[in-house]
Amino acid sequence: MSAFERYLTVWVGLCIIAGIALGQMLPGVFEILAGLEYASVNLVVAVLIWAMVYPMMIAVDFASLHRIKDQPKGLVITIIVNWLIKPFTMAFLGVWFFQHIFADFIPPADAESYIAGLILLGAAPCTAMVFVWSQLTRGDANYTLIQVSVNDVIMVFAFAPIVALLLGVTEIPVPWETLLLSVLLYVVVPLIAGILTRKRLMAAGGEAEVDAFTARVKPASVVALLATVVLLFGFQGGVILAQPLLIVLIAVPLLIQSYGIFAVAYIAAWAWRVPHRIAAPCAMIGTSNFFELAVAVAISLFGLHSGAALATVVGVLVEVPVMLSLVAFANRTRGWIDARAG
Repeated sequence: MSAFERYLTVWVGLCIIAGIALGQMLPGVFEILAGLEYASVNLVVAVLIWAMVYPMMIAVDFASLHRIKDQPKGLVITIIVNWLIKPFTMAFLGVWFFQHIFADFIPPADAESYIAGLILLGAAPCTAMVFVWSQLTRGDANYTLIQVSVNDVIMVFAFAPIVALLLGVTEIPVPWETLLLSVLLYVVVPLIAGILTRKRLMAAGGEAEVDAFTARVKPASVVALLATVVLLFGFQGGVILAQPLLIVLIAVPLLIQSYGIFAVAYIAAWAWRVPHRIAAPCAMIGTSNFFELAVAVAISLFGLHSGAALATVVGVLVEVPVMLSLVAFANRTRGWIDARAG
């Protein structure tokens, strides 16, 4: 990682502070930005999220899916954890904390909104940053690509039904049109754009050309992430200043979910004798979130000023330090995993 990426948590923290400060100093500007939307999709945020997602989608190579048969165990664990366990445990933790444990601190209507944000995070496993976590744990890059590719294919079809099911269980109305439009805008379309770009780059110069192009556009992706954090915390600044404890309350179930899901996937990989180069990325994919998608859908469904949007933004704040701690743990336990794998 570059020095900038290594301290991404610091930059995110500074952007949060900057966003809150700017939101209080320039409320009129943020009101104008909040009003720039079409069909419940904020245009400014949409551009920023596209800048984040598009470079990562270029790395998705559907031609590599035929290698699934080489090491099926890691992929099986990833699919089970991501789609049969993670969304439902996140919904359970959200309901448990915000409708029971934190019930005395949060009004019921607000609690439902925060639960919705947590559900959106839980139903959106990582697509982008997992490549970074895989690299830091010396994971198998090709297999990580297969896992992410399969994950994206499943996400296109499963994200909307799972979110609708879980939001329905918590008695929150779901506008299907908006939800499906968000999946189309933030997964399907950028994925197709990434595939077409990759195809052209491969024809022009192969993997070297893909790597060079990705390196050129990567700074824009990071800047877009930080700008999105500034914007969203500018919109939510009043709420945060009025209820600073709220950020801590939202972070609690997210932290439990993150470390719990990692433990489930990592222990399953150990028990099934999966080598570390596959086990570590396998656990990272389930633990990390596709927060760009979660933020986008939260804004589209519930609005920029909603508790759901705030919950997904807190997910951005929590994710980086959590994932870096898990990277360190995975690296320290490499010998333990590989000894079991034989």
